[in-house]
Amino acid sequence: MDRIIKGITKYRNCHREEMVKQFQRVRDHPEPKAVFFTCMDSRMIPTRFTETNVGDMFVVRNAGNLIPHSQHFVDELTMCEPAALELGCVVNNIRHIIVCGHSDCKAMNLLYALRDEEFASKVNRRISPLRAWLCAHASNSLAKFQQLEVAGFHEPILFQAETPLRKFVAYIDSDNKFAIEDKLSQINTLQQLQNIASYGFLKKRLERHDLHIHALWFDIYTGDIYYFSRANKRFVEINESTEASLLAEIKKYYS
Repeated sequence: MDRIIKGITKYRNCHREEMVKQFQRVRDHPEPKAVFFTCMDSRMIPTRFTETNVGDMFVVRNAGNLIPHSQHFVDELTMCEPAALELGCVVNNIRHIIVCGHSDCKAMNLLYALRDEEFASKVNRRISPLRAWLCAHASNSLAKFQQLEVAGFHEPILFQAETPLRKFVAYIDSDNKFAIEDKLSQINTLQQLQNIASYGFLKKRLERHDLHIHALWFDIYTGDIYYFSRANKRFVEINESTEASLLAEIKKYYS
């Protein structure tokens, strides 16, 4: 708390005046452009690595950047994540949903350990809210990972896209650059796009191509950020040499 209190004092002296000006500019007419789902990991600072500012995005964070599939609920509005989707995409008419996973994700590391049946047992889930959360809402990610693991990560994996008739193919870390848990993290990030598309209140906008879902992945050790390219069927690093082609792809797929 010492650090937080001192940080607030520094903010008051150094940054508050400029931030208040930004608040005043967007106060009555904010126009956020994206709903951004990411992990609660303390190393993830999405507004910094996307260079976004006051009023630009709705940011939703939880353990493992999960958006529970609508099949888990009798009422789709029973948890924070569906409520955030409605607030962003229905109430505020935001057109882009982004899911951002990352390397060395502690939630994904635990999900990887949940392959062990005893570790994932009901008894252990009763005493661990985190294990219960992952078992309930990340089991599809783990199943896809295990399917790919059997194939040695050389085969593609299929995900449902915005509608049941739209699907996309993904190759996961075909260059074998990342740790095994990071491969699971990338699969989990893509699985969330499928989960988002399961919500009925988004169906019409998705079918009209008026709402778009994207996946990013952040390597916390190098600072590199990857965009899942449906054209390339893999996560592509965003940099000076790929920016133009990725923007052209986004314009083609999502305009």
